[in-house]
Amino acid sequence: MLEKQEKRHRRHKRIRAKVFGTADKSRLCVFRSEKHIYAQLIDDEKAKTIIEASDLEFKKNRGTKIEKAKEVGKLIAKKAKDLKIERVVFDRGGYKYHGRVRAVAEGAREGGLKF
Repeated sequence: MLEKQEKRHRRHKRIRAKVFGTADKSRLCVFRSEKHIYAQLIDDEKAKTIIEASDLEFKKNRGTKIEKAKEVGKLIAKKAKDLKIERVVFDRGGYKYHGRVRAVAEGAREGGLKF
């Protein structure tokens, strides 16, 4: 398992070398654990998290992990709209753009964020 995590961290470093969030265009960072999924909007210039969302915020815990991930994407988009943030850079965190990570991105796009 450690080797798998090390590979993901290497991929994440490679991605982070190219992806940078600013105040105008924040970085939408995704982290997925075994049970949950988390998303953050980050301003890398100030090194601050602007907004965060996760599937822990939902009262109902029904549905598949992919459905919950899509809802997290919609939730982060709604919170971003409240702060008048429309454009983001997507940071997949070293994960494949597949499954839950893709569902977060699709939910954010449906919510109105532009990548």
